Amino acid sequence: MALTYKNAGAAIGTSYATVYTCPASTAAVVTLAQVANVDGTNSATVEAQWLDDSNADAAIRISPVGLTVSAQTAINLLDNGPVNLEAGDQFQAKASASGDIEITLAIIEIT
Repeated sequence: MALTYKNAGAAIGTSYATVYTCPASTAAVVTLAQVANVDGTNSATVEAQWLDDSNADAAIRISPVGLTVSAQTAINLLDNGPVNLEAGDQFQAKASASGDIEITLAIIEIT
């Protein structure tokens, strides 16, 4: 069993977009999902979910709907623990305003 440490990141738009997809023949542990509000003035909301590839891409929320991130602050969406992903599962996020929220994931891939 090999462990590979990776990062994934993106600026989040107003529609759910995939930040990370777990590769074939791999399991992954998302240990950190930090969102930063890079807007200098305005708060923005963020939502995150993962899609379960083995269950017809059922969406499972990671954060509450409309979680507010104040201007120039960052929060970890995974304060209560990591998210385990199987091959084909996706981690997605969206925000209330394009360009205001950036997300960084810390991932351990297991092959």
